[in-house]
Order: sequence, then C-alpha cells, then structure tokens
Amino acid sequence: MTADQMAERVRRLREEIELHNYRYYVLDEPSIPDAEFDRLFRELQQLESQNPELLTPDSPTLRVGARPVSELAPVTHRTPMLSLNNAFAAEEAEAFDRRVREALQLDSVEYAVEPKFDGLAISLSYHNGILVQAATRGDGYTGEDVSANVKTIRSIPLRLHTDKPPHLLEVRGEVLMLKADFERLNRLQREKGEKEFANPRNAAAGSLRQLDSRITAERRLSFFAYGVGVLEDGELPPTHSAVMDWLEHLRLPVCEQRQTVQGAEGILAYYRAIGSQRDRMPYEIDGVVYKVNSLQGQETLGFVSRAPRFAVAHKFPAQEEMTVVEAIDVQVGRTGTLTPVVRLKPVFVGGVTVTNATLHNQDEVDRKDVRVGDTVIVRRAGDVIPEVVSVVPERRPKPDPQRFNILEQYPVCPVCGSRVVRLQGEAAARCSGGLYCPAQRKQALLHFASRRAMDIEGLGEKLVDQLVDTGLVKTPADIYRLGMSELVNLDRMAEKSAANLVAAIERSRGATLARFVFALGIRNVGEATAKDLARYFRHLDALKAADLAQLQSVPEVGPIVAESITRFFAETHNCEVIERLRGVGAWKDAESGEAFPLLALGGKTFVLTGALPSLTRDEAKERIEARGGKVSGSVSKKTDYVVAGADPGSKFTKAQELGVPILDETGLLALLAE
Repeated sequence: MTADQMAERVRRLREEIELHNYRYYVLDEPSIPDAEFDRLFRELQQLESQNPELLTPDSPTLRVGARPVSELAPVTHRTPMLSLNNAFAAEEAEAFDRRVREALQLDSVEYAVEPKFDGLAISLSYHNGILVQAATRGDGYTGEDVSANVKTIRSIPLRLHTDKPPHLLEVRGEVLMLKADFERLNRLQREKGEKEFANPRNAAAGSLRQLDSRITAERRLSFFAYGVGVLEDGELPPTHSAVMDWLEHLRLPVCEQRQTVQGAEGILAYYRAIGSQRDRMPYEIDGVVYKVNSLQGQETLGFVSRAPRFAVAHKFPAQEEMTVVEAIDVQVGRTGTLTPVVRLKPVFVGGVTVTNATLHNQDEVDRKDVRVGDTVIVRRAGDVIPEVVSVVPERRPKPDPQRFNILEQYPVCPVCGSRVVRLQGEAAARCSGGLYCPAQRKQALLHFASRRAMDIEGLGEKLVDQLVDTGLVKTPADIYRLGMSELVNLDRMAEKSAANLVAAIERSRGATLARFVFALGIRNVGEATAKDLARYFRHLDALKAADLAQLQSVPEVGPIVAESITRFFAETHNCEVIERLRGVGAWKDAESGEAFPLLALGGKTFVLTGALPSLTRDEAKERIEARGGKVSGSVSKKTDYVVAGADPGSKFTKAQELGVPILDETGLLALLAE
C-alpha cells in the first residue's frame, strides 16, 4: 500500500472498531463475532506499530493501557462539580417540588428523572471532538487526572460522533462497575489469593485511580453521562432531557431508564417504579435524581452553598440493624468541628461490620436522645456512612442513663485545650483554637499557604503531611522558621525544591492585610469578607479590638460573622500564633489614610472571558474587587460589563446578544482608574 492508502486503511479500521465498541458496550447489540473484532484490532495495532506517525490520541488501541505513572496530577475543574442535596422521605421530595414551584412561580414543573448511580463522578473534556482529559470529582473544585485510565473504558468514545464538534465539551458522568463485572473481578481476586472488593463502587473507584492504566484496562468499567459542565462554541438544547438525547447522539452512554415526569406525583411514582426494579438492574443505585428539566429554570433557581437548588437526590432506605451503645465521645475534625461519635457493640450492616456511628451534632443527639446503654437502630445512610436512626425506648436500662451534652462534657477541646464554642445559628460545636489545634493543624496550614491566602507555592498536601508528622511545623508561624537544612531531609525534597520553597516562603512575607485575614481561616470569613474587613479597619490590631457593633458596621458583615471574628480573636492560643507571625513580618498593615475608601465600582458585576494581554484572570478579578466590583462566571441581563481578551468564548457572543458593554484590558484599566 502507498502511504495514503495506509493512512486511509488506518482511518477506516478505527471507525469500524469504535462502531463495534459502541454496539457491544453501549447498545449491547454486537454485530460481529469476537474473533472478527480481534482480527480488526490486531491489524490496526500492526499498522500503527509499523507506522508510528499514524498513531493519534483517539486510536482505540490506546484502550489497552499505558506505562505506570508516579502519581495522578491535580486538575482544576472549569466549573465546580457540585454534589446534590439528599431527600430520604416522600415529604422531603414534595417539599423540594414546592420550593421549585414557588421560586419559578409555576403551578406544575416538569422534571428530568434518572437513577442515581453508586459510582465515581468524573468529567470528560473533548476538544474539537477528541477526548483530551478526564478527571475525578475530587473535592468538587480540584480532581485527579485519570485520562489514561478512562481511555481504557470502551463505552467512552475517544472521538465524538459528529461532523461539527464544539470547540470544548465537558461531559459530566459516573464511572461504575456492573454487578456481573464485579462478581467476575472478585472471582479472579479469589483465584489469585488476593483481597476481594467490598462492593462495586469501591472496586470502580480503586480501578479508576490506578497508577498503572493497564490494570484498569483489565477490569471492566462502565460509564453513564448525566450532564454537561462546559460547552464552548456551541449551544445547548433548552431542556436537560434534550441535552441527554444530544449526548446519546454523540454516542456517549446515557441511562435508558431516564424519563420526564410532571410534578411531585410524577417524581414519586418514578421513585417507586425504580425502587421496585433496583435488585434486577445490572448496576448498583442508591436512589434517583430529580432535575428541573428546563435549563432556563435551572439558571433561575441557581445554587446554594455546594449544591444546586434545581436538583435533589432521593435516596432509597438503607439496611438497618439493632445494637447497643457502649460509649459516646467526640472526634475533632480538620475544621475544628466536634462530632459526637457513638461506640457500638459490633453489628453487621449492609455488608460491613459497624462499630462506630456518627450523631453529627448536639441537635441530633437531643432529637434522638441517645444515651450510653441504649439499644439503637443503626443504618448505613446512603449505603456509606453508619448513623443512628433511633433509640428503642423500651430497652433503655434503668435507672435512666445520663444525657450527653457536648458543651458540658467537653468545655475545652480534648485535643488542644482551647475553648469549645457553638456560634449562633450553627448546629456544630467547634474548637476555637484554629491556628493552634493539632487536629486542625494540616487543614489550617494548607489554607494558610493556599494561592488566595499567603500564596506559598510548593507547600501542598503531601509536604504539609510530612512537616506536621515530623513535628517540624505546629502552627503557621513555624513555616517561617524552615530552612534548607530541615527541608532537604524530607522525602522527595531535593535541594532545588527546598530552595524554591524557601524562596516562596520569603516572598509571602509582607502580604496584604486582606490576604492575611483570609489566611487565618476564621469561621465564616471568606475572601471577599476579608477584603472588606481590611479596607475598613486597615490595621490588624483595630480588627482584633473591634466589638460586635463595630464589626457589623462593615458592609456584608452580619451578627454571625461578627461573632465568629470576636470568638477567634478571644482565643489566647490564636493570638499567640498571630504575634509570632507579626514577628516574622507575615503581613503589612495599610498605610495611614481614609478609613474606608470609596468603592468606585459600587457592586457592578463583571464577567471575564479570553486571555488578557498583561493581566491574569486572578489579577483582573482582584483589581475589580478592590474597587468594589463583583466577578461572575456567567453572562446575564444583570451583567454590567464583559471584559474580553484574545479568543473569547461563548460569553462574548452572549454579551453581544444581550447588549452588555464589552471592554478590552485597556478599557478595564481606564474604568478602574476613574
């Protein structure tokens, strides 16, 4: 064959193989015998081996896996992968429908409904139709790059089935393991004398996060798309159900059991129908998901905290068993929350032996009235976290055991001795020694060093673990005592890396007051509030000395935030750490001048798109916010300005359609200078 003929043969083989993959793994309708498929596959492998220049990123031969990597690289999601709020009873599902109807001012709402898969959420990024990256959900904002592993999942197309792919399409979905494939995997594990997996979800998660993608390729994983995270150079259909149909047209796997229903009656009927089929389904599910079908309705409803208002997961009842409470104590979490933990007489629930269960907070303890010696009903909520459902009152020992109260039994933190407080409007009791408490140490250090706080590049999670575990760093102030001699002895810390970190620590000295206040990790004080406080008080000592009334003089600071601030600075341990940070010049107070300068942009909303000539997106955002503006991620009629750089995306087009003023970098700088 000539070179052109060989290239054409390779192209045809790829198309034919991917078509057979789609028919076999998605439609479950194979059209050729396995032997014929293997022949086609071997021919493609041979041609690519003989002609390496013909190998492309979308070749199906890449599905066999690649050489191991040393670690999974972090991936920042373009838009957060938020979790869903849960409903556990019909009344909660009806309340969700009522809130939606009231917010949208409709008598009845159409919902897109689908099973809730018990797997691992991922995002797939297609550039010009080619799969270029796959990432796990992670914490919702940053996940792990699992591209090599995902390419081994044969139901996921490496190239979208369309002649006009969008510039960027980020598909959100779930990786899972079918029940039959889970049983097969555990059978192989038994034959090899290796540990079996507890359930399909654990098996899928463990397989997807392998450093050696060849291992992932040996395990049969499946994928179902459930939505779109980002679309550039394209327009979505008006409803979620139409979006799912479009994804199916692109040959992405979607769930066959999806439907559209009307109102609360429709969603509950679907819940009952899927519940009756649960045991017969080829994969594990732990509930169903209800989403407002109209995308315009979704945009109107928006989000609250880390979950959308337009969707909810209605969970199925978990398995339950009875056992006895042997003790109640607390665990201090990474953010200082004291969580009551029930120590149980061991009981087998949902496939595992349960010895501990959470009671979440004092309100939950009071509501359920759980006491030592009680017989309780335990379940694995959402089939994952063990919790106490209720007490069996007729089995309570006599005389009645003492009630449990966190603030009475733990007036100070059991880990560090700082005061335990419960802020107004909050259910949780918390240790107030955020900068000092060993239980919060790693979280406090990571937040302190983060990019939007003190911006100490290189001080990541693994290094913080080492610094804390070896006792080198106990508070943020200890970071500034680190030198080459301490750092070069740590694992994976060569001289160059150590020198870079020392330089980054030095660069962080003299941070703005706003960054420093945010870095302290005060409860309820986010980045924007820290900037407002810094602009108002200008000196940390003035902020520390402020009472509740003075704090509430700051825009956007209410009684709860004010109380959080006063509690934080009232803790002696925190003030001791701050004084040590003052001694190393960690921050710089503002120069003398106007106490609260005029905010020229007065709450105007900006949207950034494209690459600006000299400003990074973070720098542009910081300058806008410093003058009182707000930066949004989407364009609407309420947007005041769109700032456009090179290669702007769909936001630019939407701004033109809505008549929103568009600025370039020069225009933005001029506006900021006014």
